[in-house]
Amino acid sequence: MKVSLIQMAIYEAELKKNIENVLSWLEKAALEEPDVIVLPEMWNTGYALEQMAELADDNGQEIKSLLGKFAKNHQVNLVAGSVATKKETGFFNTTYVFNREGQVISDYDKVHLFGLMRENRFMQAGKNENIFELDGVKAASVICYDIRFPEWVRTLMSSGAKVLFVVAEWPKERVEQWEILLRARAVENQAFVVAVNRVGKGAADTFSGHSLVIDPLGKVILLAKDYQEGIFTVDLDLAEVDKVRGHIPVFEDRKPDLYH
Repeated sequence: MKVSLIQMAIYEAELKKNIENVLSWLEKAALEEPDVIVLPEMWNTGYALEQMAELADDNGQEIKSLLGKFAKNHQVNLVAGSVATKKETGFFNTTYVFNREGQVISDYDKVHLFGLMRENRFMQAGKNENIFELDGVKAASVICYDIRFPEWVRTLMSSGAKVLFVVAEWPKERVEQWEILLRARAVENQAFVVAVNRVGKGAADTFSGHSLVIDPLGKVILLAKDYQEGIFTVDLDLAEVDKVRGHIPVFEDRKPDLYH
């Protein structure tokens, strides 16, 4: 599986500029001919939470139309970061996943809302898992703060998923924790972790990027340059997952009836 990570700046509350920017980056990424392209978290609005009423995409209609068309035209899978959406019950931080035909094969509302960035004051938490298949490969995805909850990630990965996609706006002050947590999630789930973070300045935070890809043994096999926008591409040898899981059968040795 050839994966391209788009590490990009996001402009707070500048909806039109962000959409134009992401479409431009997607066109550039498509030139790498990847199987999957991955975007960062909340790329349509940034964390302009107080302006959700005017900025959030109504049921994700605009984003689904634009990115579905792109995925179909370029015959590429998209783990389309996340965007601010407006639904009947409130505002959500939502990931859409598109297949090569441009169809939405999964959508996920962020389950764990981050109080330090006031997300829990303005948005609603999701309640569903996000597991899907890309070209026949089972995968899962989460959003930013979700990675601090290993029990949630294990719930997803115990489905047999071989790749965990993580989309984020993770501030530079805690970027060391970002890498530690991601490497731990890779090791304990014996899976590839593909994590994309934004760069640039937000309303109250600075983001350094540090997007990375980690193999099932916890080794960093791709590390994007800090503070730099760009497209970073890597090939995942998915046979490594089966090899590692066969050597140490963590999932078979679990005792879930004892875990509360």
